[in-house]
Amino acid sequence: MHPYRKRKQTTNWKKGSLMGFSLLLILILVIPTLIVAPKTLQTSEKKVSVDQPEQRAVSTPTLSEKDSAFSVEVLRTSSNQNETVPLEDYVTRVVASEMPADFELEALKAQALAARTYIVNYLAHAGEEQQVTDTVQHQVYKDEQELKQAWGNDYQWKIKKIKQAVAETVGEIITYDGQPITPAFFSTSNGYTENAEDYWENSLPYLKSVASPWDEDSPKFLDQKTITLKEVEKALGVTISNTNATLPVTKTESNRVKTIEIGGKTFTGRDLREKLELRSTDFEVTAKNDYLIFTTKGYGHGVGMSQYGANGMAKEGKSYQEIISYYYQGTKVASIEDTTPKLVVRK
Repeated sequence: MHPYRKRKQTTNWKKGSLMGFSLLLILILVIPTLIVAPKTLQTSEKKVSVDQPEQRAVSTPTLSEKDSAFSVEVLRTSSNQNETVPLEDYVTRVVASEMPADFELEALKAQALAARTYIVNYLAHAGEEQQVTDTVQHQVYKDEQELKQAWGNDYQWKIKKIKQAVAETVGEIITYDGQPITPAFFSTSNGYTENAEDYWENSLPYLKSVASPWDEDSPKFLDQKTITLKEVEKALGVTISNTNATLPVTKTESNRVKTIEIGGKTFTGRDLREKLELRSTDFEVTAKNDYLIFTTKGYGHGVGMSQYGANGMAKEGKSYQEIISYYYQGTKVASIEDTTPKLVVRK
């Protein structure tokens, strides 16, 4: 073979090997990048779509004094001094004191309307001598320092969320026939809310029994309380001679105790709940040795809006208006200015 041809063939082989190696190197470096890059982009897109709602949820619309139709004077029980608070700040602190801040935003909005409606209704009908307290006699109210102490490191995100619920419902109240309602609310039902007349004496058209199945998820749905016979006898003013006897009971429409006979006396379910400090009027009684065991369903009087029910509805995508119209039958959402203009001038 000609020497020149041999060298040329060798050179061509080396060039081919070099080009092959270069192509292989490109394949090794570039193709994985092409494969990985779309995944990185997808992850980035998912992150944005998840984070944005959270950022919106904690963004805090500013509440200023001009947003409040009037101010509320609250008697602080710890100091026996009055504290004057702009309405919307008062509502914010009541919601913070009455409902868990980790509830859904729409449930917190519904609670804001209930709190605002309560104080508007109370002040519209109360005389000048009437005093708003910071207890369950009216509505539980804690000031900023008390909330910071209660929440610790969680204060910032909790108060931001509640302020958002209040800011997005500023000035709105619940009405029936154009008047602010009595917006009863409570923690947890037994699966149904109670008719107003079955717990209190008077009937109200918007406080009627409705199904509330979401409450079964509440940590307060079931409870047991064991009380000694002597404590029961003292609290009720009776003598219980036969613990094996069946206690005659009548029930309300929502399956709560309407009346019960103990020790020869008849009590209402409300009587027993209050005298024995039971969680609700849906209870069963069993005897064991010298004790009575009360098994309760639900927490609270059961009339009006269930807080855990409202949260369950919100989780299903219901708005605060839908929550309000469900638990307060036949009501509408209106403004303070339209319903109680006399209060506005007190600002």
